[in-house]
Formats: sequence, C-alpha cells, structure tokens
Amino acid sequence: MPNPKRATQMLLLLVLSGMLAACGFQLRGSYGLPFKTMSIALAPSSALYAQIKRGIEASTATRVVDDPKEAEANLIVLGDRQEKVILSLNAAGRAREYDLVRTFTFKVTAADSTELLPPSRITLRRDMTFNDDQVLSKESEEALLWRDMQSDLIQQVLRRLSSIHLVHNAAEGAAHAATP
Repeated sequence: MPNPKRATQMLLLLVLSGMLAACGFQLRGSYGLPFKTMSIALAPSSALYAQIKRGIEASTATRVVDDPKEAEANLIVLGDRQEKVILSLNAAGRAREYDLVRTFTFKVTAADSTELLPPSRITLRRDMTFNDDQVLSKESEEALLWRDMQSDLIQQVLRRLSSIHLVHNAAEGAAHAATP
C-alpha cells in the first residue's frame, strides 16, 4: 500500500520544480565578446590582470594578447582605488564598523582608437563590523571581503564587455536599415 505522506512529498517536490522551471531560471552562461583578440592595459604581473585574463579566456572565445596593436579591442584601466571608510565608532572612540569601497574605472577602445565603451565606473561596497577582541578573525574577514569584491568586479567587467556586442550590432543594424 502506497504511503500517502511520501506521495504528498513527491507531489510537492514536483510542483516546486515545475515552478522553478517556469520562472525562467537558468544558470548564467558564458559571455559572448564581439572581438577575437583583446589587450588589457595593466601590469601582466598583477593579480587583477591575471583574473581578468582568466575570466575572458575561460568564458569566451576571445584571446588576450600583450600588444595593443595586435588586439581588436583594448581594455584601458583609468583608475582602481580601494578605500576603508569608518562608518561608526564605539564609546571609546574606536572604529566599530567599516565600509570597504572599491572603485574601478575603465574604457574600451578599438584598434583604431575609437571608443567601443565610454569611460565606465564600477563601485563595490561591503560593510564590515570590527571588534577589538577578534582582531585576527576580522583581518581574515576583511581579506575575504576584498577577494570577493575583486571576483564580483571581474564578473561585472565581463558583463559590460559583453554588452558592447549589443551596442555594436545595434549600430550596424541602424546603418543597414538606413541604406536603400
């Protein structure tokens, strides 16, 4: 004899999975960049360069080259700043809460120096509490938050690079529509 409780659980699981599929949920796929080669105007020995390069080459067919003259597009970093701002103080006047802020400014140009993406700014923020009794663990937490912000930064840069394709195609579509 079938167990009614088990049948109800299976039905509930089936309904929930159907709802999840119906909402359009899907994992984020790879990014499509409209260029075959790209250069990154950063020191090749920097960790940020390595992560951007890995992100581009792992999720797209685009290859990162060292010489900007060989690249179809050039990612030019205009600024990269990290700040640790005090948000609140305790009764003794020591910092109790910090705001970690990373501001990254960049633009993308074509090989002929035309702007594919105008200067863009990505600002990331994370709040962090601080406790004098847990200095070592809070230092580890801060390092983890900075790494997380860098990973988030790379993903946002890749999304913005992939949006160039849409702008580029829209411009081509408008040019084709204008010709008789």
